[in-house]
Amino acid sequence: MTEVSEILMSVLSTIRVPRPGDSVHKDECAFSFSSPESEGGLYVCMNSFLGFGSKYVERHHAKTGQRAYLHITRTRKTQKEDENNSGSGDPPKKKPTRLAIGIEGGFDVEQEQYEEEVKVVLFPDRQEVTSEDLASMPDVVRERVSLSMAGLQAADSVSHILQVQQWDGEVRQESKYAAELKQLDNGVKIPPSGWKCEVCDLQENLWMNLTDGKVFCGRKYFDGSGGNNHALLYYQQSGYPLAVKLGTITPDGADVYSYDEDDMVLDSKLPEHLSHFGIDMMTMEKTERTITELEIAVNQRVGEWEVIQESGSTLRPLWGPGLTGMKNLGNSCYLNSVMQVLFTIPDFQTKYVSNIDKVFNEAPSDPTQDFKAQVAKLGYGLLSGEYSKPAPDPGDDPSTSTEPRGDQLGIAPRMFKALVGRGHPEFSTNRQQDAQEFLLHFINMVERNCRSGMNPSEAFRFLVEEKIVCQQSQKAKYTQRVDYIVQLPVPMDQATNMEELQEAERRREEADSSGAPPPAAPRAQIPFAACFAALSEPETLTDFWSSAVQAKTTATKTTRFASFPDHLVIQIKKFTFGLDWVPKKLDVSIDVPDTLDLSALHAMGQQPGEELLPEVAPPPLMTPDVEVKAPVLDDSTVSQLCEMGFPLEACRKAVYYTGNTGIDAAMNWVMGHMEDPDFSAPLVLPGSSSAPGTTPTESLPEEHLATIVSMGFSRDQATRALRATNNVLERAVDWIFSHLDDLESMDVSEGGRSEGGSETSREPPPGPRVRDGPGKYELFAFISHMGTSTMCGHYVCHIKKDQQWVIFNDQKVCASEKPPKDLGYLYFYRRVVE
Repeated sequence: MTEVSEILMSVLSTIRVPRPGDSVHKDECAFSFSSPESEGGLYVCMNSFLGFGSKYVERHHAKTGQRAYLHITRTRKTQKEDENNSGSGDPPKKKPTRLAIGIEGGFDVEQEQYEEEVKVVLFPDRQEVTSEDLASMPDVVRERVSLSMAGLQAADSVSHILQVQQWDGEVRQESKYAAELKQLDNGVKIPPSGWKCEVCDLQENLWMNLTDGKVFCGRKYFDGSGGNNHALLYYQQSGYPLAVKLGTITPDGADVYSYDEDDMVLDSKLPEHLSHFGIDMMTMEKTERTITELEIAVNQRVGEWEVIQESGSTLRPLWGPGLTGMKNLGNSCYLNSVMQVLFTIPDFQTKYVSNIDKVFNEAPSDPTQDFKAQVAKLGYGLLSGEYSKPAPDPGDDPSTSTEPRGDQLGIAPRMFKALVGRGHPEFSTNRQQDAQEFLLHFINMVERNCRSGMNPSEAFRFLVEEKIVCQQSQKAKYTQRVDYIVQLPVPMDQATNMEELQEAERRREEADSSGAPPPAAPRAQIPFAACFAALSEPETLTDFWSSAVQAKTTATKTTRFASFPDHLVIQIKKFTFGLDWVPKKLDVSIDVPDTLDLSALHAMGQQPGEELLPEVAPPPLMTPDVEVKAPVLDDSTVSQLCEMGFPLEACRKAVYYTGNTGIDAAMNWVMGHMEDPDFSAPLVLPGSSSAPGTTPTESLPEEHLATIVSMGFSRDQATRALRATNNVLERAVDWIFSHLDDLESMDVSEGGRSEGGSETSREPPPGPRVRDGPGKYELFAFISHMGTSTMCGHYVCHIKKDQQWVIFNDQKVCASEKPPKDLGYLYFYRRVVE
């Protein structure tokens, strides 16, 4: 028996064969972005199935004693032939014809052609064992090692499973009207060409109703292009549900839309329905793009949106430390933009990158599930410059390619995205998300994982002081709350080009009435000072319950900064609701300044001679029977709010806190409290210790209590959190981290207040830890959004590095020529210390 076979025999018990459900990390290193394609390849532990690059495999061996690793190396095949030349044996690359990923006709997933080599490597001496070497070894060794190798090669990697391989946005259902569609015998015959809308004479984007053969134009798009909605208006008048898009009819099918089902549908009897109006489907040729092709065109155009992405300029690619691009994993540009900005901030660099060896050494046995390790890995990947290299052209031989390309090799944050999104209903998906919501979500995770030691989220944390003055008694009430983002409203009535906007609206109304195409709409010009004034000016409260006069009266509320953070984040509230409660984005240009001085907005606190409102709670809205704990609520108002999609408990609170005064008041309450951390938490009545439906302490799930206590909280705190969230563990954890200020007043020990201590002898609990300093700032980064909603479109960020603005557009990192500072969504300022 050879030395190698003896070693394999001695470690045979540690070599496992992957089973269903095992996580196999064979595409990415747990501590870096090394992969089988990287220099040195990837080493997969044959016991834990974790992957490690050549830089970190020795660390894992030394820490665990594991000796057997499957070494995977992949070399990309060269494609010297032109893409359109099929002489290579591979078909030419086709343009997508289907709004899908990973299926025939859809977008290609990153599946380049590689030559793969695998072998077993035994540490610490790095002895190599190939499949051929196993043939001469004892049967027990050959069988176990071969099965493990084959199992690892055949297993789907974690990154592959997480990636949406076969998302199909084009799957259509058979219309419920197709089989029994009523068609009128009105003698209408449709010619093979020369169509136009019967109302406005438009000659494109035309839809023929399959019931009576009427031809009308399609919907008007968000930017004013498209049709004039005449096909939709005709359905609303006639009730005829199905229409086919003229110009998309081919022997293979056509675009059919169901107005009643509000979706693109299939019509299995389409040839019959078309022949009723003289259209022979087998002879028709396509003359217009289908709806899918239009959507695909938008997807392919994502990298070309002009102003924000500076596509009108030839941008110079940048490389090096701090200039690393990030791959888009499928609508992950919101995450890419936020993390690029955060790792420009010294607090995050110090916490995760400067101490990266300490973070990795303290990581648990599975670092892919450790928050600190994955954040440190991402930060090092962005800042080190190791991955800031030109991406090789798929058609070039890497050994001969010398011309740098705009795209970078970059990093693909798959492990990070999977970890921070785990369990979240939105961030765990591949749908587009709101960058502001993700920023707060990530800050919340940082808060959870930094209960001891340095907390980089303190860079954003500040105190807000709200002062309410009762106009009848002139007595005041002061409250403070912690915040991380300043949300600036957009006062559209303060636009400096109001006359231009009014004239454009008048022309649009004229076009609507005449059926003519709408004119291009100008962009509203809003002064930044007007946005801040809308935030800082006193707000009138018309329904304020004053404890001084024991009645409802008018009050004014003023908001000021009780502290100024080191880094200030400003969100421009461009996303709002129309009169029909449909979300819309305000098309505005705001002259955001490079420097800010907020000193005048610092809170002054209680003034000399100023009286405070008595600390008396308002009378609860309850039945005369004090034993009845349920609030008296207008069920119809609650139902109306629920039908709009808001959580039941939020609707109940809205009706309760507005005193059953109607849907308008309740809706205003909902819109004003949507971002409250306990927005969806159960309604808790004044004087009651728990929400309706909660159980006594003895009935709380013991495993939930144990989980929260293990995170460093007391049993009393865990009990309170579970009671407030109907015993839902995930919600309880979110609740407890959003109520840290309240929980500070509770003893951390499980026994509660000590017997020797009295209420009066206890020192007041410490407040939240915030930094303070001068209120002067300079702009260093901003994130911009393109599209009509935060749920779609694209994000990019601009960051100022060494006095040069740099645009980070996923994998593209370039010197910015014209940073569009007036079109941003999130702005990041840092304190200027004189």
